[in-house]
Amino acid sequence: MSGGGKGDLQLVALTKEFGSFTAVQPLDLTIEAGSFFALLGPSGCGKTTTLRMIAGLEAPTTGRIRIGDDDITDTKAYQRNVNTVFQSYALFPHMSVLDNVMFGLKRRGDKEAKHKAQEALELVELAHVGSKRPTQLSGGMQQRVALARALVNQPDVLLLDEPLGALDLKLRRQMQIELKRIQQEVGLTFIHVTHDQEEAMTMADRIAVMNAGRMEQLGDPATLYEKPQSTFVANFLGQSNLLRATVLSEEAADGIVRVRSHDTELEVARAHLPDGQRDVWLGVRPEKLRLGEGGGPNHLNGIVRDVSFTGVATQYSVEMPWGQELTVVQQNDGTARARLGENVTVSWAAEHGFALDASQDADAGAELVDERG
Repeated sequence: MSGGGKGDLQLVALTKEFGSFTAVQPLDLTIEAGSFFALLGPSGCGKTTTLRMIAGLEAPTTGRIRIGDDDITDTKAYQRNVNTVFQSYALFPHMSVLDNVMFGLKRRGDKEAKHKAQEALELVELAHVGSKRPTQLSGGMQQRVALARALVNQPDVLLLDEPLGALDLKLRRQMQIELKRIQQEVGLTFIHVTHDQEEAMTMADRIAVMNAGRMEQLGDPATLYEKPQSTFVANFLGQSNLLRATVLSEEAADGIVRVRSHDTELEVARAHLPDGQRDVWLGVRPEKLRLGEGGGPNHLNGIVRDVSFTGVATQYSVEMPWGQELTVVQQNDGTARARLGENVTVSWAAEHGFALDASQDADAGAELVDERG
């Protein structure tokens, strides 16, 4: 069972207004055919509204939607070769699993409906439960049946609306791997809506981070994480330590620029510095920081105020002389752990930092930590 679709999905200046409220600001986005794409953001950011416009369940206020050469903006949902998998599964409880999967094909009079449905169940590794009712299956199995029912139609685009939200953590992680495997096997375009940044980064080739109806940043997971372009992205995708700093000179020696933060000179890669910005937030991820390694150019002294052992790592909160607490995450690799109240040195490499315009709110996105799952 393989797909391929008809071409890239293009959203051109797409907007959606509900009365005086703008749910989606003008959005221009091209999603490559055969890719696994994620729309990531907190509740109310516009990601589900965007998905519903692609599905034909909401009409855009302005803009166009195209798949390959076909403009589908004004076509009805049932006329689009687009399928959606919802969190609720929406399976028919009185039908067998096999009948659920072949339902759409039978309605269209497809003579190979049964064969195609069995193929789809094999793809999601559920060929052995075809005769059972959905209620006899676990939540994870029901989710895979819903996926098989969508895939059997070989849509140009498969939309996944928070599909793993109802599953427990362990099963959700198993399904993340399973979904990625299936997507790579069938080669269809998957568009996954989620508020869970770990889920998006685990599965997607590219991610659009959305906030307040607009796209904050578009890129592959590693680029978004290592080189966020806004404080919202820096805080929403994992944790970030942000230090207020002033650029001393934009002249780069060996690609490194010097900045001053709280009377301490620090270094950052010129490539990670926004053009023309003198006042910046100097950012560094907790796992990039090291304790007790003061030999590098970037080192600060502080006091350990909190120690949290999490198994594979230990998380520290280190208070700086000016009162700010930095989060440091160290792998439990056998090196000695710092103690509460201990004076420590925190250090990091220049290339592991990033700089952002200091006019942005340092806490943007951080207050949504509970929504990330």
